[in-house]
Amino acid sequence: MVKPRLLLADDHTLVVEAFTKLLEPEFEVAGTVTDGLTLLKEAPRFRPDVVILDLNMPQLNGMDAGKQLKRMLPLTKIIVLTMSEDFELATDALRHWASAYLLKKSAASELVKAVREVLKGRTYVTPKVAQRLLEEFVRDPRPDREEHLTKRQREVLQLLAEGYTMRQVGALLEISTRTVAFHKYQLMREHGLKTQSDVVMFAIKQRIVAPPA
Repeated sequence: MVKPRLLLADDHTLVVEAFTKLLEPEFEVAGTVTDGLTLLKEAPRFRPDVVILDLNMPQLNGMDAGKQLKRMLPLTKIIVLTMSEDFELATDALRHWASAYLLKKSAASELVKAVREVLKGRTYVTPKVAQRLLEEFVRDPRPDREEHLTKRQREVLQLLAEGYTMRQVGALLEISTRTVAFHKYQLMREHGLKTQSDVVMFAIKQRIVAPPA
């Protein structure tokens, strides 16, 4: 019997090793990646049935990587596995591209169950987050938040906030340094950013990078 193929996306080596051991008896862990850009490049080659990803990945965060991955591989199920209990992030992910939302602290008892559920075409949400989602929806069933940044702006912003130079950003995104400079100028002009610290704080506010631990 062929085992379902999984792809793990997380930049913490110990976490990946622990999840691999947890999953391998029942599933095939076809590969692992440590950042969002590599995930988008490698996923088509692996053709996974399920991708398990962390939201706070370098170079391209899990929220943006998940959205793009779902467009690339619409039949692949995506499970968010994160430290974040932010119900707004959970809502955005589940509404648009994720099939499950789990907290890392409960992964040992829930991850295998979540993979089984999404492979059956169901949605799985860790109970603590599910309860909060229900409470917030009953209190305020608002539509999606308006997107203020384009896909490319978000990619450029994350890399700049992580300290990459414009030349390095261009190489990673495979665009010219001049194009990066254009996006940087637009971001700084439209949002009143003056310094690198402003760029970092704006990226945190937009939930594109995580705040310092």
